[in-house]
Amino acid sequence: MGNLYIVATPIGNISDISLRAARTLLTAEIIACEDTRKTGILLKEIAKLFSGYTERAKPKLLSYYDQTEVQKTPEIIQLLQLGKDIVLVSDAGTPTISDPGFKLVRECIAQGIEVKTIPGPSAVIAALSVSGLPTDRFFFVGYPPKKDGHRNEFWMELQKAKQELKTTLILYEAPHRIMQTIEEMIEVFGKDQHVVFARELTKIYEETLRGNLEKMKDHFTKTEPKGEFVILV
Repeated sequence: MGNLYIVATPIGNISDISLRAARTLLTAEIIACEDTRKTGILLKEIAKLFSGYTERAKPKLLSYYDQTEVQKTPEIIQLLQLGKDIVLVSDAGTPTISDPGFKLVRECIAQGIEVKTIPGPSAVIAALSVSGLPTDRFFFVGYPPKKDGHRNEFWMELQKAKQELKTTLILYEAPHRIMQTIEEMIEVFGKDQHVVFARELTKIYEETLRGNLEKMKDHFTKTEPKGEFVILV
């Protein structure tokens, strides 16, 4: 029986790769990944960091993303049962955290297949650590729903959680929905609610904005939102 390795990869700066993660990726036989092209580039970049590395046979890259999770999971389970070790990566950060992999991990556990973690970068933790907001407890909710009706319910539940749990809330948002999200947050939390918007973490244009929602609305009215956002409330 093989093992499934959940390997965290850099969210921006390639130097953030851990030694253990690099070794696992460079010696892997099979890697399941969201985007085979991006993972191929990542492997080449990691190899450059290790001048003494002697390239082995290139790993087989299996495409594994949200829309293929259900159909690909049985194939990967079969390979694991045949004794193949398989590495799971996402495009960036820690797999299964608002990324594909949950269904695969759950099925591995059900089948008695060992799942091992090789921890590393996570945008959630990176943003929280520099936010200046309380870090002793936090509530991560991933991306808001896309449909308006579901979004309304989402924000009301989040407001309730904020009041009852007295915790830092963390969510992701895509750049093209930032203005909509700010408007909706103002309706629920009020324009004076203090928030932190972090984007492009560990990259050249890394930016962490702190202030109330009115300030964020004004900022993104004048500046085009770019990059995936971590929003903390």
